[in-house]
Amino acid sequence: MLFKGLTVPIRIVCDPETKQFEIFIETPSTASLLLKEIGVEKGSSSCSDDKIGDINLDQIIMVVEAKKDIFLNRTYKAAIKSVLGTALSIGATVEGEDPRMIQQRIENGDYDDRITGEI
Repeated sequence: MLFKGLTVPIRIVCDPETKQFEIFIETPSTASLLLKEIGVEKGSSSCSDDKIGDINLDQIIMVVEAKKDIFLNRTYKAAIKSVLGTALSIGATVEGEDPRMIQQRIENGDYDDRITGEI
């Protein structure tokens, strides 16, 4: 996933004795990646009332893939549900529905054919 147009966190680790340093480029926040996928600059100020756009499950999976190295979740299901929570907080719908409905369907096993395994 390209991060063009996104603010990307940078971490610099410096050893004061040797004056050596390393630069680490981190991945953008989950919210930033979702906003880019939707094509908007910022989330809703009232996420329960004002929706900023719609995203599909494949785009949610792409965000999980971009951030999978830093997720604490062990399974794809848990990671996807976490990203769906972020989608809810920025005011996005997922496949035309409230992200909580998609989370419930994942919990019920409706997407088991598309979501399996561990991160």
